[in-house]
Amino acid sequence: MAPTSPLPAATALAPNTPAVRRITGLKPTGHLHLGNLVGAIRPIVAGQYRAETIVFLADLHALTVTHQPAQIRALTLEQATVLLAAGLDPDRALLYVQSQVPQHTELHYLLESATGYGEVQRMIQFREKSAQHRQVRLSLLSYPVLMAADILLHDVQEVPVGDDQRQHLELTRTVATRFNARYGDTFTVPRAVHPAVSARVMDLADPTAKMGKTSASGAGTIFLLDPPEVIRRKVLRAVTDPSRTVGYDPRHRPGVANLLEILASCLGGSSAALAADYRSYAQLKNAVAEAVEAMLRPIRLRYAELARDPGYVRRVLADGAERARDNAADTVHRAKRAIGLLSH
Repeated sequence: MAPTSPLPAATALAPNTPAVRRITGLKPTGHLHLGNLVGAIRPIVAGQYRAETIVFLADLHALTVTHQPAQIRALTLEQATVLLAAGLDPDRALLYVQSQVPQHTELHYLLESATGYGEVQRMIQFREKSAQHRQVRLSLLSYPVLMAADILLHDVQEVPVGDDQRQHLELTRTVATRFNARYGDTFTVPRAVHPAVSARVMDLADPTAKMGKTSASGAGTIFLLDPPEVIRRKVLRAVTDPSRTVGYDPRHRPGVANLLEILASCLGGSSAALAADYRSYAQLKNAVAEAVEAMLRPIRLRYAELARDPGYVRRVLADGAERARDNAADTVHRAKRAIGLLSH
């Protein structure tokens, strides 16, 4: 069963932990998948003992497109449970839900007052997503500024980012630098931490696209809570190429390269070196299916335990939100005073 001991009063770090603070946000728009585990969750879990770690569930960002309210709530709780099942330790890391900390939206408006319309309109994701929808929500345009508020709220020094978020972090740095120059030293200007190349997991059905939470069919996405038979079926149906040999060539043979990179993420070692161990695609796919299932099994079992006591997960989130509000209040106070608002 899930633990029922009192929750910690504050995030505690080991005595020799460097004073580095990192933040990561996960958007509850779909079920977490293998790419999330390899690219984000495992680094978070590994880093929580070396740095001050903040993880929030960005439910406000999930409102930028058409959504089902009940699904957002369900996915928020599911993702929190998966993070705990994967090893996130609430004694070490701060975990909370974005909407339960009102300072996010308060700082969002203050930063909008220091951001140009053209700066957010140029965001690649806004251009791509707005082209897909007949009616574009204003929140889709302004959410990069909310993302900046998410980061600057906690005075973090480092932000792990993938290729699709680099532009947003650069906007955060630009807005923070401008605010500091205009109104006085207020925000810590964060730097990017880039994941290893091997952390990029591609869709099994379309190896030219990243594995994603919102894939239409889900046929090429291995979700962390998929049962073993589903994992095996998806891997065995993975796209390869007409060649008869196993070789690591991401440019010309992306499907096989993706399988080798997934195997390397499970077993360790080099993708290219692993290729020499397999003589056929069938042999490689069986090895990948077994390795992925072995990696996900303990997460799935722990998730089942935690899901039987959702009250524990909610208490972790409530405790995290309370601590986050206390920390964020100082940042908002500094920003309000700096920009010219009356303080209490």
